[in-house]
Amino acid sequence: MEHANLRNDLLCALDVATYDQLAPFLSPVAFERGDVFYEPGQPIDGIYFPHSGVVSLLSVMADGSAIETSTIGRESAVGVMAGLTPIAAFSRIVGQSAGVASKIDAARLRALTQASPLLRDVMLRHCDALLANAQQSVACNALHDVEERFCRWLLTCHDRTSNDELSLTQEFLAMMLGVQRTTVSQVAGMLQEAGLIRYQRGRMTIVDRPGLERRACECYHRVRDHAAQVLPPSPAADGPCISLEAADERTDQAKV
Repeated sequence: MEHANLRNDLLCALDVATYDQLAPFLSPVAFERGDVFYEPGQPIDGIYFPHSGVVSLLSVMADGSAIETSTIGRESAVGVMAGLTPIAAFSRIVGQSAGVASKIDAARLRALTQASPLLRDVMLRHCDALLANAQQSVACNALHDVEERFCRWLLTCHDRTSNDELSLTQEFLAMMLGVQRTTVSQVAGMLQEAGLIRYQRGRMTIVDRPGLERRACECYHRVRDHAAQVLPPSPAADGPCISLEAADERTDQAKV
């Protein structure tokens, strides 16, 4: 994996001195699609800063059904609130696509956050952006049709991976959107006929991103615009978090 692609915006928003305080406690972790970080009610004892891949927060019902309420990639962190105060997971947190992250012990990050106003400010801003995403998802799931939500979901994944090709099964998409597999097949077929995507054997390729943006609901732009307002500016490519030599080693001990 190219080191230029290993970046996490939250870490890169820190100045070098603050990042250097965190660096000794960050360890590389690889995750695959379907890997579970936390189940509801489980204490969050570690925070993950994705450099690649995508992670989903799922609201799980008593009958086992689930729907995605938020998506996290290299723009933020998994379990970010636990870096401010001890908490348990409310959602099932699961890998949506394979990737690499930096992990830090939650108690250690809380101690560092208490000692650093900059780190605390960055963490709070990311908590706000994540909350806004979840709040908008509630309205989106209730008010917008499946095609609009499908397009929004694809755009959100594309933002976090910068890869036109996404590895997605109908079963996984159905769970993310809270619909039947037949509905996913129908919507994917319509978008493919419109020339917006190509979908075959669990692989979806974004062909016309502007077209997807026109078909997506307002929620996509609303969440993205809010994040742009509250989060620090996008980091430079030579930010301090790029030097992650160990992140290439997807060893057994570095698994979620």
